[in-house]
Amino acid sequence: MSSDSSTPTDHATSAPLPLGSSIAIVGAGITGLSAAYYLQQQRPDLNISLLESTDTPGGILQTIERDDFLVELGPDMFTTRDNEAFELCRDLGIENQLISTNEDHRGAYILCHGKLCKMPLGWTMLTPTRMGAILKTPLLSWKGKLRVIAELFIPRKKIGDDESLASFTRRRLGQETLDRIIQPLISGIYTADPEKLSMQATLADFLAMERTGKGLIREGIKQLRRQASQESSTGARYGAFVAPQYGMQSIITALTDQLKPNTLKLRQKVKQLEFENDAWQLTIEQDTQEMTIQQFDRLLLTTSSQITGRLLRDVCPELSKLTTSIPLAGAAIVTMGYRFCDIDHPLDAFGVVVPQAENRPLIAISIASRKFTGRAPQDSVLFRIFAGGALQPELLQWDEEQLIESARQQLRELLGVHGKPIFTQVVRWENKMPQYHVGHVETVDKIELELSKTPNLEIAGNAYRGVGIPLCIRNAKSAVKRLIG
Repeated sequence: MSSDSSTPTDHATSAPLPLGSSIAIVGAGITGLSAAYYLQQQRPDLNISLLESTDTPGGILQTIERDDFLVELGPDMFTTRDNEAFELCRDLGIENQLISTNEDHRGAYILCHGKLCKMPLGWTMLTPTRMGAILKTPLLSWKGKLRVIAELFIPRKKIGDDESLASFTRRRLGQETLDRIIQPLISGIYTADPEKLSMQATLADFLAMERTGKGLIREGIKQLRRQASQESSTGARYGAFVAPQYGMQSIITALTDQLKPNTLKLRQKVKQLEFENDAWQLTIEQDTQEMTIQQFDRLLLTTSSQITGRLLRDVCPELSKLTTSIPLAGAAIVTMGYRFCDIDHPLDAFGVVVPQAENRPLIAISIASRKFTGRAPQDSVLFRIFAGGALQPELLQWDEEQLIESARQQLRELLGVHGKPIFTQVVRWENKMPQYHVGHVETVDKIELELSKTPNLEIAGNAYRGVGIPLCIRNAKSAVKRLIG
């Protein structure tokens, strides 16, 4: 694992890997698949086994078709600001399949006291840049607006320790801005509790605006002036997001097609690890429920923090303790297709984010067919309704009927959606979203230090140095470099 904010440690796996060596990769999500691909590209002599416990590679990157709708069961796009995912698509020969978000209707609504309000122009994440838009927005009271403008005069924090998103936002922009704008925006990305979310681990660029710059507003305006376009002026930088024309699973399919035969092994659940004679022994449960023991020269774990911790519990107890300390959250996604004639709202945005203060069983509504072409028939619209996260984990215990009825009620009340949906798809992603709490960077530094003491082992995935798809790929590439020495 590595990141721009840390110095990579010298790992015990840094010795050159002999020809014909064997490597096991546990977990065939985007991290594991990318690692297998790059290992194969750089060392075709290696015997690589990519072990996946389920019957489908790709983890949460899954795309299906329903009634002429293209439905993403997980993430529906990736950013090009970090270039690893784009470069991977180029290497796989699917660069020409990538499409940008539609230029029409970019922006988002935020729910405020039961009414939909557009995100103020010029507000990018934590950075307001247009004073006129701040003064006009109905999202904030006059007291809240003046508190935002007062950010121009807030001194920088003298001590450079990590702090929570909530603490940082209160200091710079005020409590009302946290409750009404920042919390719903960030929850839509990290499904996190702002009182615990680490600024250093997730939003370090904004910390730098305070610590080495002149504050959020001044630095935001400076950055905006440097940009060639105004694409970032509608809340999220939508112009920096792309997706394959036929869905995110196109990346997974392209990766699996590039792997040598018998590299990817599905329905292979790793139950136990042992390390003897400089080799890793894996006890693997086959789909027939038979147990086998296989030996590998090196091992890469790309599973979740909790599964990784469980696998390492006996063989690397301190490393296990550290990885297990990274908590996870989940979310339920209800996807529905409707006819335009059954919708009262003009749907002139990519979606709606909902503050916790609104007390609704809802994180956000994504209007997927507004974001990308080809997601719905011409006369229809595709909605994705998100619920749960770190702030409402109890919603994941609802049964499917409850989730569907709640989603329909929210669509009806917020967007005037009537009638029956053309189809409904429900998916629960439990314990899939790592929570980067305050102190996360320090925890990951300790994990890397322990790894440096552990021969022939690497760990990668979204629990450590970034949750986005490009950062998972970056994580995989760094692990590969260390594995082959």
